[in-house]
Amino acid sequence: MALAEPISAVLSKGRHLFERERVLGPLLIAPAFLYIVLLVGFPFIFAIYLSMTDATTGNPYASFIGLQNFIEVVQSPVFRRALKNTFVFTISSQVLVIVLAKILALALSKNFRGKGIVLFLILLPWVAPISLATIGWLWIFHARFSIIDWILRAAGLLPPNANMFWLGRPDLAMIAVITVHVWRMLPFSTVILLAGLTSIPRDILDQAEVDGAGFWRRLFQITIPLLLPVISVAILFGTIFTFTDMAVVYVLTRGGPFDTTQVLSSLAFFKGIVGGNLGVGAAISLFLFPVLLFVAVLILRLARRVEVV
Repeated sequence: MALAEPISAVLSKGRHLFERERVLGPLLIAPAFLYIVLLVGFPFIFAIYLSMTDATTGNPYASFIGLQNFIEVVQSPVFRRALKNTFVFTISSQVLVIVLAKILALALSKNFRGKGIVLFLILLPWVAPISLATIGWLWIFHARFSIIDWILRAAGLLPPNANMFWLGRPDLAMIAVITVHVWRMLPFSTVILLAGLTSIPRDILDQAEVDGAGFWRRLFQITIPLLLPVISVAILFGTIFTFTDMAVVYVLTRGGPFDTTQVLSSLAFFKGIVGGNLGVGAAISLFLFPVLLFVAVLILRLARRVEVV
């Protein structure tokens, strides 16, 4: 009995200790913090180290060279073109994704026959392996057997036996890359906006309709303002995915023709992994960090301001 009292006291003290917010909070967040440190923090620090060395895949004994890799990268015309392409690729695709996702979300918010099948088809690009799906797009944009060229010739918009050479012309190649990426990201943003639409109180829309507000007035004065926080989340995640994505560019064009579709993520891969220059590849990849950090902070501040208003 004398031993039972101290044990119960210890258990009671431990239970009260875990009930304290200062103790329980850090314990609950510790696994997530450890995950971030091991899988995100360590590679990031290692990338910083590599960017300041002359490391290559064939030389395990790297020497410290300071900011020489960054200077070499900034002076490269291929890097400047890839930086410009990254912004064009990201901004163009995100504008198209948000507009099309809004249209699809409005359509899917209504009940109609076959809605489940339509929703399944819309989600298919997101769940399909991107490398496999992009190979399918390779045939769609094929230089000789493109179905798009066949449709244009059938419609009389393209001369007989003529081809557009979608992936062989710089302007059309970028359009092709943006098209495939929009097709890939559209389901993700559609689901987010559809969830936001279902959270809007139906009473507000019904009251506006009773007051005589038409579809466009309800859309621009009620629906879109209430969806701005959700839209900002879709833009944030879409921007991060687009800035760091290289699968579409790699499978479709390999950055060609003549590096005209090269983006920062693909350029870092080709320089660091394919070319074996780990230091230059790491330096290129680190240019993504300040840009993404600025975009994330800007979008989150705008979303918070909208929620407060």
